[in-house]
Amino acid sequence: MDMGKVNKKLSARFGGAVRAELRDGSVVLSGKLDRWADVVEACQLAAVKYSRVHVVNDITCAEAKAQPMRLPDLRDSVLEGARPDALIIGGGISGASIARELSKWKLDILLVDKEPDLALHASGRNDGEVHPGVDLGKGSLKHRYIRRGNAMYDEVCRELDVPFRRVGQYVCFDKGWLRPFIALYCLWRRYHDGISDTRIISGAELRRREPALSRDFKFAVSNPSSGCVCPYGLTIAYGENAVQNGAKVSLDTAVLSMEVEDGEIKSVATNRGTVYPALVINAAGVFAEEVARMAGDRFYSIHPRRGTNSILDKKAGASFSSIASVMEAARTRGRSKGGGILHTVHDNLLAGPDAVETWEKENTETHPESITHVFSKQQRTMPALSQGDIITYFTGVRAPTFEEDFIIEKGRKIHNLIHCAGIQSPGLTTAPAVALDIEKMAVEELRKRGRTVERNESFNPIRKGPPVLRDLPDGERAALIRENPDYGVIVCRCEEVSRGEILDALRSPICVPTVDGVKKRVRPGMGRCQGGFCSPLVAQIIAEFLDVPLEDVKKSSSQSDITFGRTK
Repeated sequence: MDMGKVNKKLSARFGGAVRAELRDGSVVLSGKLDRWADVVEACQLAAVKYSRVHVVNDITCAEAKAQPMRLPDLRDSVLEGARPDALIIGGGISGASIARELSKWKLDILLVDKEPDLALHASGRNDGEVHPGVDLGKGSLKHRYIRRGNAMYDEVCRELDVPFRRVGQYVCFDKGWLRPFIALYCLWRRYHDGISDTRIISGAELRRREPALSRDFKFAVSNPSSGCVCPYGLTIAYGENAVQNGAKVSLDTAVLSMEVEDGEIKSVATNRGTVYPALVINAAGVFAEEVARMAGDRFYSIHPRRGTNSILDKKAGASFSSIASVMEAARTRGRSKGGGILHTVHDNLLAGPDAVETWEKENTETHPESITHVFSKQQRTMPALSQGDIITYFTGVRAPTFEEDFIIEKGRKIHNLIHCAGIQSPGLTTAPAVALDIEKMAVEELRKRGRTVERNESFNPIRKGPPVLRDLPDGERAALIRENPDYGVIVCRCEEVSRGEILDALRSPICVPTVDGVKKRVRPGMGRCQGGFCSPLVAQIIAEFLDVPLEDVKKSSSQSDITFGRTK
């Protein structure tokens, strides 16, 4: 990379306040700027999209205040002295899928996450779309993995007993004169980039398939291979299957520091003891750069990007059955399609997300302007879309690099480290394929280190989830209730969740006995009333199951009290 040209661009834009130098194979930016938006712009000016030469951000920013990583209150020594073959840092879709694939081998696998449950960051705060890859050209890791990952979803979700639907995606255009150019684009994507299901359909055909979409659309790009899945449900299922096959999961476990010697991680200090892993896999999401820094292998930077989604009532979901968005001629530098509308596997509608650069890696508050921005755009897609149908909303923080691509590689300075970093959209789609490659890399590295790695002959890819009574035929449901009367006691009216299903969640391989932990597993509180009726009942069931006072039951973490003691 020509540093002269890079510095010339930076000087023209920032007047010498920022400078770039090539250091250890990365472009390191230093200097001082007032606004975070300017920091992001400077790093993007220096970055080459999809390049393996990464930008490292060492610019001081006056606006970006220090944001220490939130840590669990828990302090104990249950992991002290543990010597896992593989330590996986991060309990999102990447870490959980890697743990499951590695459990095919006779290995001591330990997955740690600082949160009280899996999928509490980006993996549980996205729209759940399984992308077709129509917007990705050859040359990126995203493209390499997306078609493989997409094709794996039917089998993976069948094995893990997770609902998945290929609902199809439509990218819609309201300017007919664009059709010849988009037709050429589709041919390129089909025959050059391998996105073989890409087709153009007319506005009339679009309205026949989805009558609720705007009548202004002249044509659309159709990709039937696109689908939807519950992202946190899939992450939890991957983690549970890993545990069923011998892996260990330690929640409320934060990595605090590492001891590194002669290009090798010797030990990893956590709030629950010091661990001595043979191999470390960095799947820490927005904190992947911090893990790389601890290990002395920081050759990339993460710039967090917020995205807000709204969930609409199921009555809105009845009018639309797929995924759609309107394509605008102008694209923002945020490098996002700007979201869309998606019919979820639970029959709600989801609208979003937007894309907002931020320096705050754990700030998931939702701003009204984000919702307004998404609806103002997506009402062009579906005119009947209404904020009055929103039952909840949520914000996630993605973890892109400045090159806007994944980092799937061994450490550059540290021999026993593998990075799975920079995972943003379409990271949910690519996760099954990425996990297979990291499995191969890990086994290869462990064998190089003299470890005997043998197949786990008892590996069982099948994880059977708890029964979902609302989806069962009447006869099967009645039979289950006769066998276990708890299935006949409805606790959540909106989602028709029974006491038996809640107890199933509490007996699962990764038990998280909180109101939110149960909610993510079997959905009490996910409906129109958002837990207004059922949350106290769920808390009471948890208290009885644990044999603890009701005031000991938490909403999500040890810091989220629901009650503070009895009044009578």
